[in-house]
Amino acid sequence: MGTDGARALLERAGNLTLQTGNLLNWGCLRKKCPATPGEEVRDCIQKTLTEWSSKIGQDLNQEILEVLECTVAQAIEKINPEERDELKVSAKLFIVGSNSSSIRGAVDLACSALGVAQLDSVIIAPPPIEDGTGLSLEYLQPYWQELEHLVQNKKIVAIGTSDLDKTLLEQLYLWAQVKPSSNQVNLASCCVMPPDLTAFAKQFDVQLLTHNDPKELLCEASFQEVLQESIQNMKAHEWIPLWLLRYSVIVKSRGIIKSKGYIMQAKRNAS
Repeated sequence: MGTDGARALLERAGNLTLQTGNLLNWGCLRKKCPATPGEEVRDCIQKTLTEWSSKIGQDLNQEILEVLECTVAQAIEKINPEERDELKVSAKLFIVGSNSSSIRGAVDLACSALGVAQLDSVIIAPPPIEDGTGLSLEYLQPYWQELEHLVQNKKIVAIGTSDLDKTLLEQLYLWAQVKPSSNQVNLASCCVMPPDLTAFAKQFDVQLLTHNDPKELLCEASFQEVLQESIQNMKAHEWIPLWLLRYSVIVKSRGIIKSKGYIMQAKRNAS
């Protein structure tokens, strides 16, 4: 057993889906001091890859899968249907590969992983844009339309945004069929909520939330570095992350987190 079998599978697969399961079930993470969001993501991906690869046999004739599922089996925890009404299932979706079609797959995987029919809320982080290009309504529209379809198909109850200023939030609100229910503001770049944003949010009943996520929670180079560290001598440069979803399951009556985890998908661009 070791990384040889895992490396062989990765070299022949086209896609990788990684699920950490409930991080609260990870004894090793409980003992650590809270890390930054970026450090937490890297740590979780590395531990999941290491755990998964250690259980893969070295039989090179084993079945070749187009989509590899990389999970920590003992950490996977589905929601008890009898408790569903007592819980709020929220997610924040980071599109890494700048492709709006990733959204549906990400939400479907999250629902499947948690054993639920729909997510109560999904916040989308602004997808990556080229340097020197400002975020615009036109750029956000295809991503928001994907989220709207999921609301209409009852896969999501409420959808929100992250890091939009008052002008862009207003443009999105006026254009959208399904209005944003929330907008996250990064307090690292803004100690006090901008008054114009606060006034707009109050007038149109948009909830303002805070966060401390970096602009890029998981970039391509960072993912490839973790992949290389976890599974030695593999062609990590061939793998491109597509999206990363962070979910949390909260007990409504007590406001405590029952479950938290990450799901991500990457594809291999073989030269």
